[in-house]
Amino acid sequence: MTLIQVIVLSLIQGVTEFLPISSSAHLILGGRAVGWPEQGLVFDVATHLGTLLAALFYFRHDIGRMVASCMRAPATADDTRYRRLAGLLLLATVPALLAGYFGGALVEGMLRDVRIIAYATIGFGLLLWWADALGRRDVKLEALTWKHALMVGLAQALSLIPGTSRSGITITAGRFLGLDAHAAARFSFLLSIPIIAAAGAYGALRVWQGSARIDWFEFLLGAGLSALTGWACIAAFLALVTRIGLTPFVIYRLLLGFVLLWFAR
Repeated sequence: MTLIQVIVLSLIQGVTEFLPISSSAHLILGGRAVGWPEQGLVFDVATHLGTLLAALFYFRHDIGRMVASCMRAPATADDTRYRRLAGLLLLATVPALLAGYFGGALVEGMLRDVRIIAYATIGFGLLLWWADALGRRDVKLEALTWKHALMVGLAQALSLIPGTSRSGITITAGRFLGLDAHAAARFSFLLSIPIIAAAGAYGALRVWQGSARIDWFEFLLGAGLSALTGWACIAAFLALVTRIGLTPFVIYRLLLGFVLLWFAR
């Protein structure tokens, strides 16, 4: 990989991991438009590590409170709330882990079909618009139920379809369930932590089993840039989503999908 490719793909991964616009669609578009080769498994592990660090750092206080509340008997209302949130995140993680375990081979086959990615980018973008346009919803994260968490988790399992966008489909599910945009995004980003960790661990295991050569400069640069970009994206999105809404991301997805279809001709 060239230095420019490492930088651009790291920035793309950091941005698209948390914005509802599909990382696979952007990586495919970059490859088709510029003619870059696939970045490889080692680089995937590096960028997963970077985006994981971004989420861990941004939500470090929430994570600390959840861990502390699970290690002792709840003493305050906050302890109960954070323990419950940890349980909801755990429940919502299970469907995607099961889908990845049983459907991973099928997904890897779909990754090379640009049309699938394009149609998923467009279709799930329209679904995001529908969920956001249903009307005013003001349910806060504290009101999320076990049933709601399971439904968001089932939606997250659909993100294995390339072009869906993990953050996009989980925010969509949250909006359909009545969460306000900020709460839906916050739960989506917290939910990304175990999923990114699992994907990165699986990739690292495959690298170790295959004895792949690691270019440590590329690895550290990719991890660092995706971490910085991912953190900035989380902060900016949570600060702006209640003001700008989700429609700009829907429009962007539609345009991106049609560009991909043009490349797939």
